[in-house]
Amino acid sequence: MTPPRATYRFQFHKDFTFADAEALVPYLDELGISHLYASPVTTATPGSTHGYDVTDPTAINPELGGEAGFRALVAALRARGMGIVIDIVPNHMGVAGDGNAWWRDVLTHGPDGEHATVFDIDWRVPVVLPVLGAPLSKALADGDLALEKQDDRWTIVAYGEHRFPVRDADQTSADTLPLADLLARQHYRLAFWRVANDELNWRRFFSINELAGVRIEDPAVFEKTHALYFRLHDEGLIDGVRIDHVDGLTDPIGYTRRLRERLGPDAWIVIEKILAAGEPQPLGWGVDGTSGYDFMEQVAALLHDPAGAEPLGALWEEISGRSATFEPEEFQARQDLLAWQFSGQLDACVAAFAAVAPDGVTDAMLRRAIKRLLWVFPVYRTYGPDAPASDDAIRALARTRVAELIPPGEAHVADLILSWLGGEGGATTADAVRRFQQLSAPIAAKAVEDTGFYRYGRLLSRNDVGFDADRMATTPAEFHALMMARARDVPRAMLTTATHDHKRGEDTRARLAAISAQTAAWREAALKWLDRDDNGVDDADRYMLFQTLIGAWSNDGANADFVERIKAWQQKALREAKLRSSWEAPDETYEQAAAALVEALPGDPAAIALIEGLVATLDAAAQANTLAQVVLRYTLPGVPDLYQGTEFADLSLVDPDNRRPVDYPARQAALAAGTSPKLRLIADLLRLRREDPGLFADGDYVPATVDGGGEGGDTHVIAFERRHGDRGLRVAVALHGRRPAKGTRIAFASGGTVDATTLFDAGSIWYERS
Repeated sequence: MTPPRATYRFQFHKDFTFADAEALVPYLDELGISHLYASPVTTATPGSTHGYDVTDPTAINPELGGEAGFRALVAALRARGMGIVIDIVPNHMGVAGDGNAWWRDVLTHGPDGEHATVFDIDWRVPVVLPVLGAPLSKALADGDLALEKQDDRWTIVAYGEHRFPVRDADQTSADTLPLADLLARQHYRLAFWRVANDELNWRRFFSINELAGVRIEDPAVFEKTHALYFRLHDEGLIDGVRIDHVDGLTDPIGYTRRLRERLGPDAWIVIEKILAAGEPQPLGWGVDGTSGYDFMEQVAALLHDPAGAEPLGALWEEISGRSATFEPEEFQARQDLLAWQFSGQLDACVAAFAAVAPDGVTDAMLRRAIKRLLWVFPVYRTYGPDAPASDDAIRALARTRVAELIPPGEAHVADLILSWLGGEGGATTADAVRRFQQLSAPIAAKAVEDTGFYRYGRLLSRNDVGFDADRMATTPAEFHALMMARARDVPRAMLTTATHDHKRGEDTRARLAAISAQTAAWREAALKWLDRDDNGVDDADRYMLFQTLIGAWSNDGANADFVERIKAWQQKALREAKLRSSWEAPDETYEQAAAALVEALPGDPAAIALIEGLVATLDAAAQANTLAQVVLRYTLPGVPDLYQGTEFADLSLVDPDNRRPVDYPARQAALAAGTSPKLRLIADLLRLRREDPGLFADGDYVPATVDGGGEGGDTHVIAFERRHGDRGLRVAVALHGRRPAKGTRIAFASGGTVDATTLFDAGSIWYERS
């Protein structure tokens, strides 16, 4: 195994297979990539476009080329001295349809089945399957359910396509029983899809009924689900793993430490973990760091001008009538999601605490305290007394936040829960604590990223996975402190600015970030946009649409493809916000009115002129931000990742837009010709990393001193050195689309002072070996 120097992320699916990636290995090598970073490679739901709906963790997906195709890809990489890291999914499995043999075994044999312990199921009642379009009685009356024989076994068929096994004991008599009676005898209960949020008796991934939680804390389940990964590792086929949604597990730290034991000290292990503001890195977990959402947030905040916070907040409040700050939106979204989508999981959590609560603490008291703690919990979850970094500060903050919400005389109930989260209850309260921790994480994710971020529109470039939307910007001094900590604590963590899950592409965000430094021009253009016919669409929605049009606009203009992409984004945004439409009850009339605004663009020269004029105004700063992101990603402490296709401008939107096919011939041609400034910069920085890997892997991070030469001048430049022995790299970046103030000088710690205004004569970024 070789440690990654720089990774390249591929999204595998049936239309982009191992063979397709193998053909691109020479391109990756020429670019300077050391490791391919693969989306999940195990067998998934047929036709899956992402692979996180794993149906068989013991086999490599035949749609991708199977194990033979995977081995051929690895051989091509090894022949060039390159490696591979794979994405693994320990938290859940895909259970849609009948393609998951383990889930089918559970439905057939119930708690006695071979795989019953794999899934996190409450076996006191049959497994609730919310797959019906109406209550069971109506589905039966309408003839939507039938009994059919397939391969000498009886199956129950819903709507002519969904098949559910009949238990062994009923095989000989299934066709003699009324269908309602036969259903009542099974290990599962077919139910109306709307009851899932209230009645589901098994843990799912967030609110997705097609993904069932896995009990990875069971040693036997751990071995069974990881056997393939260990074999690939032991045969030298993989160099490391990225762990998906680690915070969904019962014991994330125990899991990662066990995985490190099995994979050994040389494997590269990173975890998908969202770090809240001020939350520490996962030290002592046995991992190399996170998969980079925290880095994406740090760099994005640096590129925003703090001076934009107040005017943009005031403009949003003026236009929308909603809060200028994000905190009230998050609070309301947490209340909404807990009530709407997680009431069943909340019931189970309350019951678990009630089972161990002392006399005098009622179920209702516990429910009130748990709900209010979840409304204000400051992080995804706690980790208990075994966590290397104490949870004390997090629990203290939660106690402070919840104090004003707790009913008079019931503060001791919240204190009791928080003490148990800190480990005071020991084994007695372990199940209750687990249920709280596995509820607080999805509440945070769904309320913030998948609800609040679609309701709050101060500046959409600050609304992305792992971002602190309440904070507009980070100062150079704060950024230096973060990078020194990164060099000290997690020098091998992943650095990324684009992923398969981002809300907006890195260059979409880069252009929108430029608005924070040009608020007057933005206000003028936005008000002109809002002064147009609203077609019955709310001003807040039109304002966020305008931001999206500006961020995603390309030289191709409002062509048919662009219109369809924006319409798809808009529909998702409206439904995720859950204010004027939703996935559960779409308001198609409102959605069509909003879509009409987009459809009218190609025939509206005034609108196009407004958009293109503002894009031109922002262009210089946007391009500078794009190059700044690149140079920072490839020079700061950590392992930089390049998400597929983002060698060119990444003007993508939320999935599935960020998973569109990539034109690799165009990128190969541009690399050869040097015609793309972004790609040319990436290639040059990767060349430096290849020539001196020790400098980037082990070098110190040393901030440079910037003397502003005038008020505020030093806040618009970031400069630093990487030092390793007698070798170094000096880097300076102009921020916020501004030239440094006259007289601004940069003093590097290794010696030498340079005039910043001269340094940036040729552009907004500068670096040199020293």
